[in-house]
Formats: sequence, structure tokens, C-alpha cells
Amino acid sequence: MAKKKGARVLIKLRSTESGYVYITEKNRRNDSSRLEVRKYDPVLRRHVIFKETK
Repeated sequence: MAKKKGARVLIKLRSTESGYVYITEKNRRNDSSRLEVRKYDPVLRRHVIFKETK
């Protein structure tokens, strides 16, 4: 039996100022564009912009 493709997919959020990566899920139906979020970067110890990567 074939598996249905769900709306939720795993994505990587990479810091714009260091190489740190968060892995999280997003709903493809609600947000089809690439995410850009301001989160805490533990390497730099401050909040920076994280962008969605492949």
C-alpha cells in the first residue's frame, strides 16, 4: 500500500551569521514559501536571522 504524502515536512533553518542549524517541521499547505525567522544562535549567543535551506 502506498503512503500518502503529508502536509508536514522537515526543514533546516540555517543561521545567516554562523553555521548553526535548527531542524523543525513546517506545513507545506499553510506556508509554501521559504521561512525566515529570528531565533537564538547558541554559537554567537544572540538572536540572528535563520533562513530555510534545502
